[in-house]
Amino acid sequence: MGTYSEVNLKSFCEDLLVRVGMNQENASVAADSLVKANLEGVDSHGISRLPIYVKRFKDQRINVNPEIKLTEQTPSVLLVDGDNGLGHVVSYQAIQKGTEMAKQSGITAIAIKNSNHFGTASYFCQLACEQNLACIGFTNSPPGIAPWGGKNAFFGTNPIAFGFPTGNDQPVIIDLSTSIVARGKIILAAKQGNSIPDGWAIDEDGLPTNDAEAALRGSVLPLGGAKGSALALAVEILTGILTGAAFGPYVKNIYNEAETGSANVGHFFLLLDIEKFMHLSTFFESLEHLLTEMKEVPKAPGTNEIRYPGERRKRDREQRQLAGIDLSSSVEEELIRLAEEYRVPFPETLSLEKI
Repeated sequence: MGTYSEVNLKSFCEDLLVRVGMNQENASVAADSLVKANLEGVDSHGISRLPIYVKRFKDQRINVNPEIKLTEQTPSVLLVDGDNGLGHVVSYQAIQKGTEMAKQSGITAIAIKNSNHFGTASYFCQLACEQNLACIGFTNSPPGIAPWGGKNAFFGTNPIAFGFPTGNDQPVIIDLSTSIVARGKIILAAKQGNSIPDGWAIDEDGLPTNDAEAALRGSVLPLGGAKGSALALAVEILTGILTGAAFGPYVKNIYNEAETGSANVGHFFLLLDIEKFMHLSTFFESLEHLLTEMKEVPKAPGTNEIRYPGERRKRDREQRQLAGIDLSSSVEEELIRLAEEYRVPFPETLSLEKI
């Protein structure tokens, strides 16, 4: 295991993507999204994903430089064809265009098809919040959750995310999977040879399992039982049906070597320009009042602090910016092999830099 600086990891990631063939602008976006996930403690969606992306660029299951089509269907509806590009890049361009539209119309709905995994939904909510927009984001994904009462994966883990600006550097960011846990955490556990906790998943026979590999062959459990399964269905309709993307079992898994062709992942975003609803200062004051009173609720035994969603991410980010980002040995080894294959210098660990 090594510890690396944010700047060096981002530079490595960007340089590698450029060497693979991605243009500089897109590589910068993808690297920023991946490393920011590590900074905020979401390692399952960070730089550990780089090897599979590069592999799929190489075998042409993902277009390294897609020709993304952005169509303003109406002043408040944006249709996006991602041309089988990396989801980080497709969604970034969609959010940039959607922000321009929302500043004019007050609200923009963005429907994206022909995309791929886009990292953390929170990343795009944060982009919107930087422009004083509220954001609601959804994405589908390859089958990972069995419908309530079933034993075979059918829905994706289908995250739902919200972002609300606060007038400071810490927006309210809510990013959750409709499964009990993000499938990426199980993928990372399998990669590291670790077991998973009770209650996360079932195997192919519908039985509870602590084996990450068995869980990937089986199903992650839905969040809150039948309620999570219902939410996964709602996200599937928004991102798979309404966008024209693949849905349910037809979303392909880039980790599955037996599958061919594009994943055709769908995303759906809503952007709201707060200033079209009320004065921005009024919104910020009211939201601060709400959050302050929430945090002052009498604490349950053993609780030191009540935090709002997004605060932990900020603290992890600040800590890792100072102390560095830890990479597990398995992730580190994969990245070093990539660096050697594409002749891109791999960064030294912070401990070596200090010698």
